[in-house]
Amino acid sequence: MEYVTAVPHPRSEAGEPARSGRRSLAVALLSGALGAAVALLSSRQRWAEGTATVAGGAFPLTAKGSDVTGVPAALAIVGLAALVAVFAVRRAGRLLVSALLALSGAGIAAAALLGASDGSALDEKAAEASGDTSATVDALSHTGWPYVAAAGGALILVAGLLALRYGGLWPAMSGRYERGTAAQRPRRAPKPVDPDRPEDIWKALDRGEDPTGA
Repeated sequence: MEYVTAVPHPRSEAGEPARSGRRSLAVALLSGALGAAVALLSSRQRWAEGTATVAGGAFPLTAKGSDVTGVPAALAIVGLAALVAVFAVRRAGRLLVSALLALSGAGIAAAALLGASDGSALDEKAAEASGDTSATVDALSHTGWPYVAAAGGALILVAGLLALRYGGLWPAMSGRYERGTAAQRPRRAPKPVDPDRPEDIWKALDRGEDPTGA
């Protein structure tokens, strides 16, 4: 009995990298944009709450994500800029920008997780409300928004890792306006000089040509 080995079609093999590039590009764009939006939105929400004793009574205090740490919002903007810049650079530049994108996501996640149990922002507000610099917040509690911000950072991290792995297959911005393009265009041959037209003779002299053709 003879066994026939199936040989993959050359076109299918050639098209596989292109399909992988398109899929990874779509996932990276969606993950990066969604992660940045989630991180920015989460930083504006209430992360912690508690009370401060003011004039013998309990005064409620709340702290937004931006009060706890400004890192997630700042790195979300950096991540968005890096996501766009991935398509403006090539080769080594694309690797550097992709790494920046991944690091932005990792930084957002780390800062959000650290801020999930932080009470220093509320302690500062308690000191301001009571006028006592040593005052601290009571009945401290935290919400789930820091973990939402960390999830947004994880999405940006995924986009950065995809850019590092498949960025070489992604398209780049048109190089139509890059330097050197005009120099590479073939120069048109000068029109023949008409000896009966003085303006043609002067133009030829300006170009450093001999109008007599000698």
